[in-house]
Amino acid sequence: MLMSATSISNLSSSSFLLTGFPGLEAYYLWLSIPFSSVYAMVFLGNCMVLHVIRTESSLHQPMFYFLAMLALTDLCVGMSTVHTVLGILWGFIREISLDSCIVQSYFIHGLSFMESSVLLAMAFDRYIAICNPLRYSSILTNDKIVKIGVVILCRSSLLIPPVIIRLKFLSYCRPHVLSHSFCLHQDLIRIACSDIRFNSIYALTLVISTLLLDAVLIIISYTMILHAVLAIASWEERLKSLQTCVSHICAVLVFYIPIIGLTMVHRFGKHLSPLVHVLMGNIYILFPPLMNPIIYSIKTHQIRRRVQKLFFL
Repeated sequence: MLMSATSISNLSSSSFLLTGFPGLEAYYLWLSIPFSSVYAMVFLGNCMVLHVIRTESSLHQPMFYFLAMLALTDLCVGMSTVHTVLGILWGFIREISLDSCIVQSYFIHGLSFMESSVLLAMAFDRYIAICNPLRYSSILTNDKIVKIGVVILCRSSLLIPPVIIRLKFLSYCRPHVLSHSFCLHQDLIRIACSDIRFNSIYALTLVISTLLLDAVLIIISYTMILHAVLAIASWEERLKSLQTCVSHICAVLVFYIPIIGLTMVHRFGKHLSPLVHVLMGNIYILFPPLMNPIIYSIKTHQIRRRVQKLFFL
């Protein structure tokens, strides 16, 4: 507590204190080992998926193009937080400037919206493949996939700046202590003393029109997929059709469950230990990028076969 008070008093008006793992400061060097391993697995796993899709001509299909977008997004998520998380554990970083905090917040939230959009595009791909297989190749052409990718990029990058840029012009009179090892928009407005109604309303609208809307559309698409699959007479064909969706369903759960958990902790867990908030924040950031390559390497036989061949060679 004394060290924290001293650190806060030494902060400039445009710097913020990052929170590592409260109560575990003496074990940071040991904690850095599993965190370094997780980040290494995130980078290697997603790079492996991208390499396999790029080098294997049989994987040059819409489904795997969307998977490549997902892997690239997960790779960028890891890169956006690795320097602050490991910097705290290794003792290199303790505070972050407002400008750096705003940039990191932009990338974290933008990439989160991008991952949600990619998962929605993958749900659309599965819907076309199962409900309208004869027109699959004519609907999801390479040009259409490029256009979908551009829409995802624009949607994820152009809607956020109004709320993120305004963080620069807020005054922060409360203690400049963040709740995580990285910067989040909701964390910054929590310590602001200015009028934050625009940030709160705009951010809520953005979440409803992206994350919530995407989740609803994904549920609708799988409702229609399930209806189409149940119309198939053969149990074997039903199972075969559903198996092509297992990887995507797992990826959706891996993405949305940590978001819901972090939201619940922020909303109803004010009485919980700060360590719980920090752990949930890191799970929200690291769990999807870590699990997605594992899920698709195990559940998608084309990827699994190519990865096995890669390691065998």
